[in-house]
Amino acid sequence: MENEQQELMMKMQMFDQQIKQMQQQLQAIDQGIVEMTTLNDGLSELVGKEGKEIYAPIGRGIFAKATLISEDLNVDVGGGNMVKKTIPETKKIIEEQISKLENAKKELESGLEKLGEELNRTIQEEQGKVAGAPESVSQGGTSTSAPSRSERRPPKEGKEKKPTKDISQEMSTKGKKIDELV
Repeated sequence: MENEQQELMMKMQMFDQQIKQMQQQLQAIDQGIVEMTTLNDGLSELVGKEGKEIYAPIGRGIFAKATLISEDLNVDVGGGNMVKKTIPETKKIIEEQISKLENAKKELESGLEKLGEELNRTIQEEQGKVAGAPESVSQGGTSTSAPSRSERRPPKEGKEKKPTKDISQEMSTKGKKIDELV
């Protein structure tokens, strides 16, 4: 009995860690979307400003007065490589990045929902064990009782039960991809 309680506590801690990690990733994605959208809007303001004075950000709320010599931009395409792009070309790149972030957000929200469902199933199973009542399974709007442990039959030979997909491994892989985007 005590081993089951320890196992349940470990499961709950794993769920908690995964949920917190996914929520942090969602926050990072949301922040990335906001930053990219702000950048995209800022680029729109540069159109037609060639030869005019602008305030160029230097960092952390510090701006320098500058004259915009050209509407061509040098865009870092990774690895410190700079490529000359026009404002519309740069805006297109940013819009593609925003789209990727939004897709990653949808995937993460879906994974978080699946994790929540898995957590709810685990809680319901444990509540059924504690109450001593058989688990209730809903099928087509009617509720039926699942067989007790002693009534459950082992799988027939040749028909092994498929292990449930390890959501933590799946989300870890997606988390790495998300970190690359942000």
